[in-house]
Amino acid sequence: MKQSVKFVVVDDHPLFRQGLVSVIENNNHFKVVGEATGIAEALDIVEVEHPQVILVDISLHQENGLELVKMLKNSHPAIHAIVVSMYDEIIYASSALKAGARGYVMKQEAAETLLEAIGTVLKGKVYLSADMRERLFDNMVLQESKQDLNPVEQLSVRELEVLRLIGQGFGVSEIASSLNLSAKTINVYRDNIKHKLSIGDARELRKFAIKWVRANES
Repeated sequence: MKQSVKFVVVDDHPLFRQGLVSVIENNNHFKVVGEATGIAEALDIVEVEHPQVILVDISLHQENGLELVKMLKNSHPAIHAIVVSMYDEIIYASSALKAGARGYVMKQEAAETLLEAIGTVLKGKVYLSADMRERLFDNMVLQESKQDLNPVEQLSVRELEVLRLIGQGFGVSEIASSLNLSAKTINVYRDNIKHKLSIGDARELRKFAIKWVRANES
């Protein structure tokens, strides 16, 4: 008898998490062995259940799911991580792959797309939408023409998180508290973002961040 592929689902929205579980367990060869709402809980489940696949949302309360993906890449490299998120693939997929994810699926996609992603990843391949694959290929071909690339794609995972929080209206101290970092560290990230995006001051950065959040996370 074929052994079931074990999954862990990490998402802080109960209804959506239950929906993912339902989609996965419709396949007789798939089994969800754990559900988590945050990083520590997910790591505990992984240590006990040893899943083959973990589905991770980016936004986990005050945590970043890509941090979990990076941890698993280092501690459990055999686990296939697939990011399932509401955040625009164009903005976050590259960072997700850098963190160690093997696939990226947006939440509004149909269940069939998620199952296709899982099947692709279990075959040892990387899953992205056709549009995103084409975009990454174009970026690779045009890598010497930096002006043709989206400057936001130069930002690290943490810098993207800081940019998102700025765009949601949070100040430095609030961002520091949310990410469990010092205000000094947040200011360093903010300066790095301004440099990479060629933005002159904090006011201009806030305007850019608000516009970016509205365009990509609405």
